[in-house]
This record gives sequence, structure tokens and C-alpha cells, in this order.
Amino acid sequence: MATHPIRGIALAGGGPLGAIYEIGALLALGETLQGLDLAGCGVYVGVSSGAFIAAGLANGLSPKSMHRMFIESDAADDPFEPDLLLRPALCEYANRLASLPGLLALAAREYLEPGGSAGFFESFGRLAHALPTGVFDNAGVGDYLTQLLSGPKRTNDFRQLKHKLFLVATDIDTGAAVPFGADGWDDVPIARAVQASSALPGLFPPVEIGGRFYVDGALTKTLHASLALRESAKLVLCINPLVPFDARLAAERAHRDEVSVIRGGLPAIMSQTFRTLIYSRMRVSMGRYRKEYPDADVLLFEPERDDVEMFFTNVFSYSDRRRLCEHAYQRTREDLRRRRSELAEALGRHGITIDDKALADEHRTLLARGHRKNHRRPDALGQTAAKLDQTIGRLERLLTTLAAPEGDQPAS
Repeated sequence: MATHPIRGIALAGGGPLGAIYEIGALLALGETLQGLDLAGCGVYVGVSSGAFIAAGLANGLSPKSMHRMFIESDAADDPFEPDLLLRPALCEYANRLASLPGLLALAAREYLEPGGSAGFFESFGRLAHALPTGVFDNAGVGDYLTQLLSGPKRTNDFRQLKHKLFLVATDIDTGAAVPFGADGWDDVPIARAVQASSALPGLFPPVEIGGRFYVDGALTKTLHASLALRESAKLVLCINPLVPFDARLAAERAHRDEVSVIRGGLPAIMSQTFRTLIYSRMRVSMGRYRKEYPDADVLLFEPERDDVEMFFTNVFSYSDRRRLCEHAYQRTREDLRRRRSELAEALGRHGITIDDKALADEHRTLLARGHRKNHRRPDALGQTAAKLDQTIGRLERLLTTLAAPEGDQPAS
């Protein structure tokens, strides 16, 4: 554990999209903030997909290393395969299916019982108990992390970390937040805690640990940055990938007519609802941190509310990870430039300065970095290829917009 855990990192969730955004944002912060080692902070807090990234940082994995593993995975020694997230929960299906005959017999007996008062839907409603608690099995994530954290200078044991790590999950039977890694909760393997923290209800079955069942930690709070503050962290950098989309703001900035979110159908409505709920809770928490910890600086980095790219991309998308990571990287750099004075003052209190030269370099891109060999400085051809990759991506999105019926085009 660090001697002076005065700096912390708190990472929220957001599915694979959230993890990709956080890697891009961390890369931007890491190369711009001088005097800050993102893999050497005193305390880390992770929720949902943020737990995955926080576990890596606490194990000394730099954002660059995680970029190679999870974004440029085809060139990594420990590649992350996205199909780990999409494996059917076959055991869950089988267990629920096995319970169906008994439930059906009980429902029929209750409905057909002479003089019974139960109606058809009341009696057979119990068949819902046979529905699986999750569509996919995220055990593959736990297996991948177990293998990854068994490498040299890494550990799957909270108690052996040099830095404090908290991974938050929710006890599904009590609704209580459980900070794995805290005293009394640090005997759980880190990989298992990540699996529990990222078990989004409905998508993944609850994860059993010690006879209790756990799901996504975002059910209670979005960031849980207070865990870092209670560990005496005086500076906490927070990254929240999911914000509600403001269609009006997007239209104003793009100088075009406003297009309602409802045109995206049920997925867009559900996404906006989820984002709005967790965002409002996070704002309340941020206000509370300022009151309860007036001597600490809590700095939040997140997408703009008119960010079409982040809203209209599937939260569970992994296929466009390079483009999305580049998007997060560039947007975080823009955020740093926009808030430079405010951030410089807060960071300066902790011995951290902003590298203005790096921030002003318009040629910086993850696309070039990800495709160069042996990590050499990208040559002119590499930079040109990166720009071409970006241009093709913009052209594809433009053609998609032009091909949409009038009035159905998303703001951009």
C-alpha cells in the first residue's frame, strides 16, 4: 500500500463503451498531466466496467498497456477477446429450464383446484420464475482477469496490492453497496469482484460470493469516489463515460433542426433513461463531496452532453473500439484545453502541472500510436494513415446521415 495515498482515481461504468472511453481519457490525462503517475496513485475505485480498468491500474498496468491489450488487442501478448462478453449463460438456462416442470405442475394444480380463487394469470404467473436472470455469462471476464493478474508483478489478491483498490458491487437481496477490497471484503479474488461489479442485471446473472449474490455496483452510486476520499485522498480524478444526451444543444451547435431521442426507438429511450438516472445521482454526490471534504479536489472528466458519438453508439459495442477510444482521447484533450485555468489551479495544489506543449500538439492521435511497430515514433506515412483513417470514419458517418430519410437524421 502506498505510504501517502493522497491521489485517487474513481472510474464509473458504461459497458464496453465505458471502458473504452476511460482508456482514451486516461491516455489523454497521462500524457498531459506532469507529475502524475496514473498507475501509481494511492487509491483506486472502480464500478462496473470501471472496475475492470481500476483493477489494471492498481496492478501497475499503465493506460498505454491497457490500450494495447483491450483496444489494439490483435498486437497484444494478452489480448482481450470481445466474445467473452457474449457467451450465453447456458448453466443459468439449464437450471431455470429444469425448474419449469415443477412450476407448471404447481400452477396447474392451483388453477384447477376446486373452489380455488386464483385466476389463470395469477396461477401461471409463477412461470416467470423459470426465466433466466441473465442472457450472457460474464464468467469469461473473470477467467481472463484471473489469468492476466497471475503475470509477473501482478496479483489477484487485494491484500497484496501496493495501492488500495475498491471494487463496488450491489448485494441484490439487500440493495446495499459492497466495497470489495475494504476490510472484511478483501479476501475475495480481484477478478471475481470485477465480475460481480460488472454484472448488469438482466444482461448477466448475479455473481455468487460467499453465499450472497451481487450485481452491478452502479445500482447504488455511479462513482463511489467517497471511498477514495475516506482513504485521505486529497486529489481524486473521476471519469464518467455516460451522460444524458441533450438533443437541443446538439442541434444548436450543429446549426440544424432538433431531432428527438424517441426517433431512436426503445434502445435510445432506455439509454437516455438510464443515463439520466445515474447522472442525477452523481451530481448530488459531487455536491456532497465538496461539502464533506472541503480540503480535497475532486475533478470530473466526462463527455459533453451533445456528444452524438457517445450516445448513438451501442453501449455494448466493441467493434469500433479504435475509433471510440480515439474519440475519447481527443474529447478529453479538448476538455483539458477548455478548462485549463480551472484545472491548473486545482492540480497545482498537488504538485501536478499541465504540459501545454503536449496539449497544443494537434497531430497527437492514438490511431498512429496503435498501428506503429515496436512503439517507434510515427513517421510521416504513419501520421498520414492515421488522418486517412479518421477521414474515412467521418465520411462513413456522413454517408449514413445523408442516406437517412429527411427528418430521421441524427444530429452530428
